[in-house]
Amino acid sequence: MKKQNTPSSKLPLLTLSIIRTWTPCYDPIRWYPETWSGTAQTILKDDRIPAGDRLWCVLRVDAGTDEKTQRLFACWCAREALKLIPEKEIDPRSIKAIEVSENFAYGKATKEELAAARDAARDAARDAAWDAAWTATRAAAKDAARDAAWDAARAAAWAAARDAARPAAWAAARDAQVLQLISMLPA
Repeated sequence: MKKQNTPSSKLPLLTLSIIRTWTPCYDPIRWYPETWSGTAQTILKDDRIPAGDRLWCVLRVDAGTDEKTQRLFACWCAREALKLIPEKEIDPRSIKAIEVSENFAYGKATKEELAAARDAARDAARDAAWDAAWTATRAAAKDAARDAAWDAARAAAWAAARDAARPAAWAAARDAQVLQLISMLPA
């Protein structure tokens, strides 16, 4: 993974009492002794802690993840999500929103440009949801004409297969996000 543009300042020292002020779902004593102190990098690299919890903890300005890094990380995540969609189905407004957001992080786009790109991306998402609903409605009408038992069995099999694969895919995505964020933060 390529090293990203990182802030020159060091990450702040964190303690359990600081993390507790963020009201986590559980007490961090689960992972560290009361006297623990470390940085966002320390937390991100501790694979005893679930990846989602590590990300929750460090993706905040008071943990040392500045707004620029947060924005660039969000753009990276959005690009990763777009990889899951066939290229011909990706709305250019979504790509443009990511590009404008990255430019904004580097001071190369205005707040007005960012707002316009966000509105266009929101319209793209709304259009995609409408298209998906229309497609589902047509498919449901077509399925109603078929043998219901066969359709139900097939749907259940696909749902079971999908649900079995989902936790592994989710965990892999979270692990990739942790690695990306490690590369974006100062050591």
